[in-house]
Amino acid sequence: MRGVKMKLSTRGRYGLRAMLDIALEEKAGPVAAHTIAKRQKISKKYLEQLLTTLKKAGLIKSVRGPQGGYVLGFNASEITAGDIIRALEGPIAPVDCISEINPDHCNRAQFCVTRQIWTRLRDSASQILDSYTLEDLLESFAACRNSAPTRNL
Repeated sequence: MRGVKMKLSTRGRYGLRAMLDIALEEKAGPVAAHTIAKRQKISKKYLEQLLTTLKKAGLIKSVRGPQGGYVLGFNASEITAGDIIRALEGPIAPVDCISEINPDHCNRAQFCVTRQIWTRLRDSASQILDSYTLEDLLESFAACRNSAPTRNL
């Protein structure tokens, strides 16, 4: 085995952490980008790119003014990890020929024996990501908060 791994980029990982940070502060009001960047140890410039993408997807809203920042675009119970990953990474697909957007767009589909593997992998990853809402993750965070000395998301 060569050590090639299928993994999410920092866009998806950092974006999910940023969304959780915003969700944790939902009752306190908007969260400034610099505050999220500091708490999550993410470059502010890079985080702002992610937040812009999440805003375009409607997952967050920006609030202007001295007490401004970002709030969730929907309830935490309505936003899944899959929504966030898709907004930042694009469609979930371990290989291009079985993209969630055009799953039947493949010249080899009729005789590709490995297609079933890639399709099941895509479907499994989608199912897992879509089964976790921000609310679920907030509950997990609350459950482990007592044992964690820092705000690691």
